[in-house]
Amino acid sequence: MREQFVSYIKNLQDQITSKLEELDGVATFKEDLWTRPEGGGGRTRVIENGAAIEKGGVNISEVHGPLAPAMQQYFKVGDVNFFACGLSLVIHPRNPYAPTVHANWRYFEMFEKDGTLVDSWFGGGQDLTPYYLFEEDAVHFHQTCKTACDAHDPDFYPHYKARCDEYFHNSHRGEARGIGGLFFDYLKATEERSMQDWYNFVTQVGDSFLDAYVPILAKRKDLAYGEKERDWQEVRRGRYVEFNLVHDKGTLFGLKTNGRIESILMSLPPHVQWRYDHHPAPGTPEAELVDVLENSREWV
Repeated sequence: MREQFVSYIKNLQDQITSKLEELDGVATFKEDLWTRPEGGGGRTRVIENGAAIEKGGVNISEVHGPLAPAMQQYFKVGDVNFFACGLSLVIHPRNPYAPTVHANWRYFEMFEKDGTLVDSWFGGGQDLTPYYLFEEDAVHFHQTCKTACDAHDPDFYPHYKARCDEYFHNSHRGEARGIGGLFFDYLKATEERSMQDWYNFVTQVGDSFLDAYVPILAKRKDLAYGEKERDWQEVRRGRYVEFNLVHDKGTLFGLKTNGRIESILMSLPPHVQWRYDHHPAPGTPEAELVDVLENSREWV
């Protein structure tokens, strides 16, 4: 399963970066190969200062070694080794009318020092963070997610959509980070589903990413905007940063396992504002977005 999924994420990284470069038309991804002293490494690809993409990263990693004491306590295991691989991406468009997108698909193992497998599972998902609400974009993104889920189980989409709404939530603000999508974790073998079944599901979701996001970015990247829209985008990006640094388990896992800081924090946008007690005026498009973030909707 390790080799199968590592091969998959390498190919998917190539597909996604190639398509995004084509869509941007100006910037290209810079590749950074890195190694982790404790074991493993990764291939980070970052794009900056493009025509459509202000900053983005599409990273893969394959790391292994002794599980850190903090994570042993978290998983309630002893002194075991781990293996983790995955693809993680964040794209921050330049145009405030184009939404930020995040996605991650990963595989994790824990095993004894003699190689005996203790546990293994898949996780991941994809979610959209708009700065201005276009309902047709929300519907398109969620419909694409639902189609990928429905190919495996009609219960998957409502369940993993609800998990996404629950997870990507700035509880200290009482609002969602964005309009959600899918979030799943600890997908383990059961009597009903094998690890190969979960692999097939996770990879179908991964394969759906470009269909879910590229049409939205293509539609919004050239819309006219002004300073007001740019200011609002930067204020909302501040909330994105808050979630990633306060709540995100992936960020915290990377920091606790001596992960590569540049790859972990590539998700942060380049220009951000924090304004004291900032609230949009009632009846504005900005207020409409906040209302959706405070009150989760069913989009499909």
